[in-house]
Amino acid sequence: MKLTEKKRIVVKVGTSTLTHDTGKTNIARMAKLVSVLADLKNAGHQVVLVSSGAVGIGAGKLGMHERPDHTSGLQACAAVGQCELMFLYDKFFGEYDHTVAQVLLTGEDVDHPERRENFENTMERLLELGALPVINENDTIATAEIKVGDNDTLGAIVACCTKADLLVLLSDIEGLYTADPRKDPDAKLIPTVEEVTPEIEALAGGVGSSLGTGGMATKLRAAKMVTAQGCDMVITNGEHPERLYDIAEGKDVGTRFVAHKA
Repeated sequence: MKLTEKKRIVVKVGTSTLTHDTGKTNIARMAKLVSVLADLKNAGHQVVLVSSGAVGIGAGKLGMHERPDHTSGLQACAAVGQCELMFLYDKFFGEYDHTVAQVLLTGEDVDHPERRENFENTMERLLELGALPVINENDTIATAEIKVGDNDTLGAIVACCTKADLLVLLSDIEGLYTADPRKDPDAKLIPTVEEVTPEIEALAGGVGSSLGTGGMATKLRAAKMVTAQGCDMVITNGEHPERLYDIAEGKDVGTRFVAHKA
């Protein structure tokens, strides 16, 4: 199946894409992302947004310059930031006459069979009704024991649960490289990965930005999850939301992980 035929697309956006270095919301980039997603939806695609940023944006609103390192502080930031996130998404998508739906999950919600089924049924109905689900981990109540842990993994879980055709991870890097491009000027972008082998996994570096929780290792784990379920995955830089048009048209953007067809 060509990417131009994709109809159900899950887009995961990271904290680094949604915030400035100060931790404050990057309003211009968020507005651009929304305009592209609304346009893709107008073109006939079903779109699900997995959005990080609640903790990072909450920390910014509370005057913090980096993520707290204790659970109660993280949960407090999430409570403040999630309100801001959904207010902005509702405002921006509303300008294009699209209705958003907030869905907050913990690991228990997708690990427990009945709760997972309820989530899948709710998502299916929301998409049938034309809503655009905005999904995040429920960081206000999630603890280490019940957390999914990062939104790359959450994006993969959502893609699998919704039987998506494509998962796009918008990050602070162009894709998967032969080495860390921030340290090695000779690092080269890998445009296509047919299979996530141990050699590919060895290319993963550490955790990404100071306000987020993801890194290349979590993205490769997400790729293994979704490609095994017949879903393609693309990693690209979230600084350029308009690249989603090229991805939807099947053009080479970032790194594409090829689905394993049954």
